[in-house]
Amino acid sequence: MHDDQVHIDADIARALIDESFPQYRSEPIEQVDSQGTVNAIYRIGSSAAARFPLRAAEPPVLEAELHRQADAMAEFAARCPFPSPRPLGVGRPAKSYPLPWTVQTWLDGDVATANGLSTSRTFASDIARLIRSMRAAETGGRAFDGRGRGGRIADQDGWVQTCLQESAGLLEVPRLRAMWDRLRPLAPATADVMSHKDLIPANLLVRGQHIVGVLDCGDFGPADPALDLVAAWHMLEGPLRDDVRSALDSPADEWLRGAAWAFVQAIGIVWYYRNTNPGMSALGRSTLERLMEDDEVGRGAA
Repeated sequence: MHDDQVHIDADIARALIDESFPQYRSEPIEQVDSQGTVNAIYRIGSSAAARFPLRAAEPPVLEAELHRQADAMAEFAARCPFPSPRPLGVGRPAKSYPLPWTVQTWLDGDVATANGLSTSRTFASDIARLIRSMRAAETGGRAFDGRGRGGRIADQDGWVQTCLQESAGLLEVPRLRAMWDRLRPLAPATADVMSHKDLIPANLLVRGQHIVGVLDCGDFGPADPALDLVAAWHMLEGPLRDDVRSALDSPADEWLRGAAWAFVQAIGIVWYYRNTNPGMSALGRSTLERLMEDDEVGRGAA
C-alpha cells in the first residue's frame, strides 16, 4: 500500500512473537484480514494481538511513539464507555523485521461498515455516547499537537489540492472542488477537546446494533471537537446523522467542520488506495456521496 512499506508475514511474525513474548509460544498465530493501512495485525490465541507497523521509520523514534500510544490507550480506556484494547508490551526488532512493534489485548466483535448499520438509531446513539464521553475527558491543559487532522481546516488545503488532481477521472472533481471552496475557510474551533481522531468503520467493533469495542486508540488527544463527527458521515444516513447532531447539541459551525474533516479524509483514500486497499477506497466514495447529497453541506456544490 505504501512506497516505504516494511515486509511482514506469518513466519516472521511467529518468530518475533516467540522471541519477545515466550509466554505465547504455544498459542496459534493468525493474520487478521483487515482494511487497516498502518499496521499488519496477527491474532495470538484468543486473548492478544500483535501489531506490526507497515511504514519504515527510525526504530528509536518509533519505539518512543509506541510508548506514547500505549499511554494514550490507557487514558482512552479510562474514559471510554465501551471496551478498548489494553497495551501488553513492545516487541523487539530483528533482522527479518527491523522495527519495534506491540502486543495488546484482543477484542471480539464484528468490524463496522459504511452501510451495515447506517439506518440504526441504536448504533447512532452509541456513536453519540462515545463522542460525548471523549469530550468530557480533561485535556489537562494540552492542545492539538499539529500532527495530522484536527487543527485548522485551511491547513489541509495543500493535501486536498493534490487529492483533487489525483482524482481526475475517478470522482466528480469540479463538484468536489466547489464543496471544498465552501468548507476550506471555516473558522477553527475556539477550544480543543479530547478526541479519538480516526473514527472510521474499521475502528469500531459491533455486535447486533451496538458498539462493543473501539480500536486504534493510540492517538487519543486534544483536537477540534468536530473531528470525531466524521463517524456520522462515514457510517450513518441523513436522519441518523441528525440524531447524532442533536444528541451532541452540535452548532452549525461545528457540524460543518465535521463535514470538512470527513471530506479531507475521504478525498484522500479514494485515489491513494484504489488499487491496494479497495475497501478503504470504497469508504471514501460513500462518504463523499453522503456529503454531496446533504442539503446543508452539498449546497452550491452541484
